Amino acid sequence: MTAGWTEPAAQPKVGGMTAAVATPRRKRSALDVLRELRQPKVAVMLALGFASGLPFLLTQNTLGYWLRDEGTSLKVIAFASWAGLAYVFKPFWSPIVDRVDVPLLGRFGRRRGWMLLTQLAVAAGLVAMALTGPRAGLTTIVVLAVVVAFASATQDIVIDAWRIEASDGPEELGLLSAAANIGYRVAIIVADAAIIAGAQHLGWPASYVAMAVLMAIGVTASLFAFEPARAEAVMQAQAPLWTPRGFFDAVIGPFVQFFATHKALGLLMLLAIAAYRLPDFLMGPMYNPFYHDLGLSKDVVAVVRGATGLPGAFVGTAASGLFAVRFGLFRTLITGSVLQGLGTASFALLSFNHDVGLFTAVMALDQFAQSFAGVALIAYMSSLTSLGYTATQYALLSSTYAFLGKFLKGFSGSVVDGLSHSQGLMGAYATAWIGTGLTAVPPILLMLLLARANARRAPAAATP
Repeated sequence: MTAGWTEPAAQPKVGGMTAAVATPRRKRSALDVLRELRQPKVAVMLALGFASGLPFLLTQNTLGYWLRDEGTSLKVIAFASWAGLAYVFKPFWSPIVDRVDVPLLGRFGRRRGWMLLTQLAVAAGLVAMALTGPRAGLTTIVVLAVVVAFASATQDIVIDAWRIEASDGPEELGLLSAAANIGYRVAIIVADAAIIAGAQHLGWPASYVAMAVLMAIGVTASLFAFEPARAEAVMQAQAPLWTPRGFFDAVIGPFVQFFATHKALGLLMLLAIAAYRLPDFLMGPMYNPFYHDLGLSKDVVAVVRGATGLPGAFVGTAASGLFAVRFGLFRTLITGSVLQGLGTASFALLSFNHDVGLFTAVMALDQFAQSFAGVALIAYMSSLTSLGYTATQYALLSSTYAFLGKFLKGFSGSVVDGLSHSQGLMGAYATAWIGTGLTAVPPILLMLLLARANARRAPAAATP
């Protein structure tokens, strides 16, 4: 333990599993939750959220801007974004993160050891991308982007697990989830706005090196984090990974436990999660090429993103949390989906009007919508995990929400190119933005079904 605060106490074990503490806990008021903002682990979570968000766009959308500057076609840029599919396959190696200590760095603890390893790997990969660049060959920089995305996805596995395991109750989980989202959104602004301004004046390689240096924020947070004792207590009761029983429990157990808990409704949950972020993902590789083709300078894009991004992240996060408290999680999820669809479709307006004021308004709406929806989805997925399988189950859920969108976005460049033959480039962009916005309709319907099913289950669960 470091940083001088007390970690959550381990709960007593009954038959090898964690038992609930019998003493009833007083429900925390809003003022109690606000006081918890002073906890060191909230600051740690902010920094870890930043470290989690920083590499995300550097291997996808921001890299697309760099490639477009080098004259790369929209089709190639979209296909290159498949480097981000590393985030989709997290469940395949998440059991290792859950059960195995990192050599050498394992002395910091399982969660902290994996954090440090992945953060150092991300920084090294970004430096390698800076030193090679697109001119060394498209294959080379895409392979390096895959390496960075793999390290970043592994970092996400362990940070998500730490966030859930370090929380002391649902209110604190919501607080840490909000802190993680704010840190993540700040990093997105840095990797999607500050880096563009840096590229304008210093060049892309120097900007990527600067991003690698900023990973030191995550390394520092990892050193100040603690190992969640209650999760460690559950882990100690399980068989080692290299035994047949341990391997089955680590690899198959999380899925068995998930469907044993949620039964057939689990499939509907996974489907809703898979469709939820489609409006954000589908045109992801086209955002920066779109700004490039609009004729907006890097300085204008950077200033507008910086001016709207952080306020949008704070306001969207706060609004989502308050909305959930007042109206419930499912209504928050549905509202978030509506906002995502409107935010994405609004980019079509820029195809006909390149005014900077309109660009600012559209960006502000989109930033607010993504933060609002993001916090709601994080809270929902976190509520579906079980102690002892935290890393693997959350990796499954987060991969589910990423898979469909990350796969389909690889065709976004082909769609825009194909439409441009009949509608012109700007008309093609407009049609694609509107069509992508309409993908918010299926998750809205699915969330309505889940809300109805959940309302039916609640009385049945309460019946002795």
